[in-house]
Amino acid sequence: MKTLATEFDPRANSIGFVRWLMAFAVIFSHAGPIAGYYDGHDLGTQWSNEQSLGGVAVGGFFFLSGFLITKSRMGRSTTARFFWRRALRILPAFWTALLTTAFVLAPIAWYQEHGTIRGYLLNPIEAPLTYFFNNMTLILNQRAIAQLGYGVPYAENWGGRDWNGSAWTLAYEFGAYILVGVLGLVGALVHRRVGAIVAVGVLALSALQWTGAASLSSLNPVFQDTFILLLLPPFMFGMLFALYGDKVPIDWRLAFAGLALALYCYARGGYLVVGQYGFYFFLMWFAIRATKLQRWERFGDFSYGIYIFAWPLMTLATFFRLEDAGWFVYHLVIVVACHIIAFLSWHLIEKPAMSLKDWTPKPILWAIARWGSVRDRLRSRPLTEEAAS
Repeated sequence: MKTLATEFDPRANSIGFVRWLMAFAVIFSHAGPIAGYYDGHDLGTQWSNEQSLGGVAVGGFFFLSGFLITKSRMGRSTTARFFWRRALRILPAFWTALLTTAFVLAPIAWYQEHGTIRGYLLNPIEAPLTYFFNNMTLILNQRAIAQLGYGVPYAENWGGRDWNGSAWTLAYEFGAYILVGVLGLVGALVHRRVGAIVAVGVLALSALQWTGAASLSSLNPVFQDTFILLLLPPFMFGMLFALYGDKVPIDWRLAFAGLALALYCYARGGYLVVGQYGFYFFLMWFAIRATKLQRWERFGDFSYGIYIFAWPLMTLATFFRLEDAGWFVYHLVIVVACHIIAFLSWHLIEKPAMSLKDWTPKPILWAIARWGSVRDRLRSRPLTEEAAS
């Protein structure tokens, strides 16, 4: 039987294409609230009351991330190195997006509204100068900038102003990284049954939440945040694929059965309880079998850049009423702009940052070497008669 363990090649797969495709699914979905299409609602909510198209795509991101991050943690890197690499992958580009939004995109919007740049930089309300520091930890404490955006479709339809409404998921993503790091530290990934118990426990809690079978918030206040059991289960399902790859069959019939289940549950109900897992199984099969798309990332991995820059670019476009030009023109401009900025992000920020994944500060290298020499001397020192007895 062909399994995930025998068929998955970490250097030859189509995960890059899948993530790129899902990043654009998020764009098309968010065009509803941002630009006012689909009656101001996310695409997909017209057919399902559980998830939008963007929500389905984000779940796919978390599933693939759970698989890849768990496999990375199961490697030889230390816990400190694991977190260093995860921080390098997430933070530099995100910080760049924050700075670009506050000091490039929002000033353009300000000029469009006021005809001058005066009054923007030192605006005391929703200050541009605090936007970066209030959001740099991935927890978004400042969504708006300088009172901009009262006249754009998002504010008119939803009563809010937000310069990056996609980025809120990153805090949950990094929280999942922390969980994987801790599980690896205590040996739960080496003894895969322990890791599986944790993952299955999360899936069970999610099912209880979305079926309404139990009031989890009364058991623990942490579950008052329903997004935890919305985003963590796909990640945990990916973890199970990493832990039990030798048990996961790679078969096109099962893959399409999973897709059919997902589509049925999406339309009729039960997607978050059952259907989404069929979709993730199909995604993994597709990533392995779509061999002609395996070189999709030869020019760079653009999915993350698209994800973190798309909403700000889409928001800026509404200040110029680009949505009035029609659905096709709006999306064409956004797709081209996202590719350009994602290309720059990858080659100027993300790839250089990842080149530091094995870098160690000199003081730490010195401490490691010092500890090693002390340890060797202690091991080689002969025992005294008293100690030997």
